[in-house]
Amino acid sequence: MVAASKVIVKRKITRAAAHRPPSDLRKAIASDAAARTVWADITPLARNEWICWVTSAKKAETRTHRIAVGLDKMRKGMRRPCCWPGCPHR
Repeated sequence: MVAASKVIVKRKITRAAAHRPPSDLRKAIASDAAARTVWADITPLARNEWICWVTSAKKAETRTHRIAVGLDKMRKGMRRPCCWPGCPHR
């Protein structure tokens, strides 16, 4: 009788690449210490969701508002935008 051997399959975990934040979002995050701390700590997927949430706004006013709201949420420790279905690029 031949003993069954376990085969261990190693899979490389790929790093998810974050989208490049637009300059207005980058400047806003850079200007806020609490937002910078959260941004540095979240995953690339979470960053993508913030970026897509901001850039999916159709009006400039909405985009500006989303950046302000996003900074406020990050200051409060939120790691992802609330009620957002997620990055459409997934």
